[in-house]
Amino acid sequence: MTRSTPDSAPAFDSRYPRELPGTFERVMPTAITNPHWVCWNSALAEQLNLPIEPDDDALRALSGAGLFAGTDPIAEKYAGHQFGVWNPDLGDGRGLLLGEWSDADGRAWEFHLKGAGKTPFSRFGDGRAVLRSSIRELLASEAMHALGIPTTRALALIGSDEPVQRERMESAAMLTRVTPSHIRFGHFEWFAYSNQPDQVAALVEHCLTHHFPQCRNAAEFFNEVVERTARLIAHWMAYGFCHGVMNTDNMSILGETFDYGPYAFLDATIPDFICNHTDAQGRYAFHRQPEVAFWNLQCLAQALSSQVGSADLKAGLNRYADVYNQHFLTLMGERLGLTQLDERDQELISDWMHLLASERRDYHHSFRALADRDPQQWTELDDDFIDRAAFQRWRSALAERRLREDRNGVPLAQSRNPVSVLRTHLAQSVIEDAKKGSYASLKEYLSALQSPFERREQWHVWSETPPEDYQAAPLSCSS
Repeated sequence: MTRSTPDSAPAFDSRYPRELPGTFERVMPTAITNPHWVCWNSALAEQLNLPIEPDDDALRALSGAGLFAGTDPIAEKYAGHQFGVWNPDLGDGRGLLLGEWSDADGRAWEFHLKGAGKTPFSRFGDGRAVLRSSIRELLASEAMHALGIPTTRALALIGSDEPVQRERMESAAMLTRVTPSHIRFGHFEWFAYSNQPDQVAALVEHCLTHHFPQCRNAAEFFNEVVERTARLIAHWMAYGFCHGVMNTDNMSILGETFDYGPYAFLDATIPDFICNHTDAQGRYAFHRQPEVAFWNLQCLAQALSSQVGSADLKAGLNRYADVYNQHFLTLMGERLGLTQLDERDQELISDWMHLLASERRDYHHSFRALADRDPQQWTELDDDFIDRAAFQRWRSALAERRLREDRNGVPLAQSRNPVSVLRTHLAQSVIEDAKKGSYASLKEYLSALQSPFERREQWHVWSETPPEDYQAAPLSCSS
């Protein structure tokens, strides 16, 4: 099938298919009908030094009707453990790796088209993404990036009037996802379980060359993946993010948040919160994410056993808890205005989390309310708590602790506690507007999430908590 290439398009490279033959299938995108622009992330485009404008040429290329020069679309093959059960039949079922663009600093970024149609790995799926889930990924990835949480990014979102059947009839969309690498734990698992040690070795070498040049061998590569994963999960827990589907095929080797589906940020502080309605046993409940990530790393260790000795794998895994605990302590301390943290501060943080959970306080507003006040003003918050005495004891302990620091904790805390928060009910209101063809609220919410620590009057609605009678329902994987 012949495709037109925009005359002004930049040249892409295709290192993955060139260096890793036999690990993918070449597939041309299937264009969506009557495409139109929903969102173009100009800030990301500028960061990438990308000579592309949101014009008709780009619309064709990012809706499946055209290709940029140098792109070689492929569907990658991988596998994974889904809810703890091995599944060898996974791969890019609705997305295609288009190619790699190098920014002004020479760093390569993979462009991935989500919703690009059926592939050999679609199984019974239609290969499409829908507008609803694409908006949710756009909002989430930009919100996470602005909070300093490692994540894939969303460059462009294209809408369409093409009907797609999910729980109900919806409209198709295509989202362009950008990240240095789409390699997952499940890539290594597939080659290991299918007895292809040469492919495991080739994949490790590819990662060392292009993504982990600081690592000298597979053991150091594994150590780095462990540490990045530990820091990522600490970020999730510190900012109340629940992924919902932490299968090994959704775990990035880069330690980035990957594959947004039925995710949610906490509203009320509920440690065992479940955001995925298919997760009947609560395997991926919010409070279980640190242990699940470790379980997933054990799966990766097993997949790398042909390349790394057992002692080195064990040593790498043993690093996880220390890295996670230290990073979580640092992040939570900064949210409370503290920088000189030690193990004694763990009790202070634990008591705060217990207090929030026992009263199901709003996770984000509780932190920001502290951040917006000097310690002597925290008495204003006493009546917000049912157990006033418990809060008074805790705030007094934090105030005393803040006095031992040399710096003012208010600016630090305000720079770590968002005003505008990605909430399920607000995202849904934006989606409802988009279904009617209005994208104004989407653009405004996106702007607020991209500057989450900034307070603006016109962004007030994006800092509101849910109505008292609102209870977030678990979401489906099509979310």
